[in-house]
Order: sequence, then structure tokens, then C-alpha cells
Amino acid sequence: MVGPWRKSHGVIDLFLAFGAGFMLSVALLEVAPEAISQRADAPVFMLAGYLAVHLAQHVLVPHFHFGEETHRISPRQGLAALAGLLLHTFFDGVAIASGFLVSAHLGILLFLAVFLHKLPEGLTVSSLMLAGGQSRARALGAAGLLGLATVAGVLATHVAAPLAAHGLAISAGVTVYVAASNLVPELQSRRKRGMSVAFFGGAAAFFLTRALVAASGLGGP
Repeated sequence: MVGPWRKSHGVIDLFLAFGAGFMLSVALLEVAPEAISQRADAPVFMLAGYLAVHLAQHVLVPHFHFGEETHRISPRQGLAALAGLLLHTFFDGVAIASGFLVSAHLGILLFLAVFLHKLPEGLTVSSLMLAGGQSRARALGAAGLLGLATVAGVLATHVAAPLAAHGLAISAGVTVYVAASNLVPELQSRRKRGMSVAFFGGAAAFFLTRALVAASGLGGP
């Protein structure tokens, strides 16, 4: 069992690194420029999104990092980390909905960016619940809540005018934070050559995917 378990963790590490490269590229080359072109005050809301995730995950939460939690934590710490991740995943949904409101092109790229970091995200929250003394059922339930929070973000964007107006800018800040301040430090700390290759591969895959989506006739950025 040890071999397959370690192998599965290696795959998750590659997803983490690949997703970081893809997300960072989408945020900087697609989402941020589009948000700024729509509203002059977009940089303010981009910063607000960035700061909100930092507040939720690293100020209000005493212990948080992406990936498997290997140390024992208190149940309160686990629940606090879950709350921080719920905010982040809510804005994942806002990002997807906001992207599709602009164009199918941007919506698809944002959907893929969100999808690529869902596996490491699920591992993170499940291991935090287990490290906090919760049952496996509750750990799986916590991972399910992250999915529901993403769906809630999509729905809220369509009914809440402020999210429809500023969701793209907020999502740019959130996406940059998750990619550059959560995922990149994780792959740097592990110092695996394969993860570095996957990170640059994620950035390269963004350009290929953008070209394929544009060629499909779904609209340009």
C-alpha cells in the first residue's frame, strides 16, 4: 500500500505544480487585462481579492498550507482552515461565471484553471480534517463542501450585481494569490525537478489551450 500511496501523492504534486503555472498565466495574461479594460477601478478590487484570501488563509487561520497535513492540529484549526478554503473556492465559482459573462473563451480558460487545482485542494482539506481528529466521513464531506462553494459562487455571480460588476477583478486577485502565494511556495519547498517541469509545462499549456480555444471559434479574449 505504501508504494501506490506515494505514487498517488506524486501525481497530486504534479497537478499542484502544473495548475500553478496554468493559473498564473490565465490570471496575468487573460483575467487581469480584461478586468482593467472593463473598469478603471479594477486594480483596487484585484488587490482586495488578493488580501481577502491572505486574511482568510493566513491571518484568521493559525495553520494552513496546500498539500497533505502531516502534523496533528486542533479541531478548531481544521475548521478555520476549511472556512478559509470555502472563501477561496467560492471565488473560484465567481471567476468561472465572470469569465463566461465576458466570453466563452475566457470562461473555458478559467474553468480549466480552477479544475486543475481541485485535486490538491481536496487533499488539503481532507488531510486537515483528519489531522484535526475528524472522521473520514467528515473529511470527505469537507471536500464536498468545497465543490458546493464553487457552485454557490457561480450562482451568486448571476444574481448579485456587485459580483457581476467586480467579480472578474476580484477573481484575478484571488487567482494570483492561490497560484503565486499558495501553490508556488509549495513546489519550491519540495524541490522536486519534476514539479518544476510541470510548473513550466502548465504555463506552456496555457498558450496551447488559448490557441485551441480561439481556433475553435468560441471567441477571442
